[in-house]
Amino acid sequence: MDSATGYSEASERNRTAGLPLSHLSIEVGHFYMDDLINGADRIRAQLRQVAPLVAAHAEAARAQYGPTARVSTCFLVDDYFRHDTDPTEILDKLLGAAEECGVRIDYLAREAGCWEVPVFIDGERSGDPIPLAEMVANRIVAEPDRETNGRRPPTAESGWLCNGRRSSDTASGQAMRVEPYRPPEEFGHRNHSIFLDVELWSRREETVAGATEVHTTWSCPFLASIWQLLRLGMLRWNGGLVAAPEPWQPADGWPDNWWKMPAVTQLNPAAAPFAAYRSLSILPHTYLGIEHAVRVILDHLEQDEEVQALLTERGAAERIPVTIPPVTRRLTHVFLGE
Repeated sequence: MDSATGYSEASERNRTAGLPLSHLSIEVGHFYMDDLINGADRIRAQLRQVAPLVAAHAEAARAQYGPTARVSTCFLVDDYFRHDTDPTEILDKLLGAAEECGVRIDYLAREAGCWEVPVFIDGERSGDPIPLAEMVANRIVAEPDRETNGRRPPTAESGWLCNGRRSSDTASGQAMRVEPYRPPEEFGHRNHSIFLDVELWSRREETVAGATEVHTTWSCPFLASIWQLLRLGMLRWNGGLVAAPEPWQPADGWPDNWWKMPAVTQLNPAAAPFAAYRSLSILPHTYLGIEHAVRVILDHLEQDEEVQALLTERGAAERIPVTIPPVTRRLTHVFLGE
């Protein structure tokens, strides 16, 4: 390797920001906004199940990485589809129930922050938000099917992504010719297929003042995929950090609008870093389908090579093997029963 090439690589690396990492990030449950609006009984019931699981997995992390293992906790608020609620009412109820049940929440994140990340300077919102969902969508690489005839538009146009070959992809399109039915097939399946077709977004057109505007609504699985990427420290914007946690103190209170809040708020000033080598999500069993979709999406995502290299180097320095890609090997889930 000549000196010019080496200098170029070092320059590229310097433009990509590193970030501190915990060993484990634990998502301490999830509720739809309707759950948070209604009484606190359902919230307490779930958090009581969560508390011993958080303690057990934190202890497992210490057993694996040593007594000083860094473990942080987080919670994602469902404000993307229901932003017409009062943050003070919702968060006081949630955090009060968490404290009562012995569940520590170090970081509070907004689902809408997985769509657009507001930029804060000295605690004040400033400038245009970072179009995070659009950025991640541009990195989706659908797996091509050699037998397709092009009848179905590509993922970038349709907003649909699958983990195999769809049953309709080889239809002849000729009115008088009936092709035998062929079921869908999962790529790389073992004996039988588990085929999944995921809607990443939907779009609608609206005419405003004579001009046509296109509005995109991002799906829950796609936003959840971005949430996992944030927790694993995999996203950058022009080389810089994305959604760096903003500190908060109880005396600050909560704003009257979700849009005035940062994407990630640090509630515990002594918390270990937000991003981590591995993520654990403790979720109701109703999220099983969503998390299956998350894994399909992440397996089709082109990762930032510089970020991967930085993460691998950091892991090697701490004697932590980091397997990337695929990023899905760094995810763990626990699903709660009723």
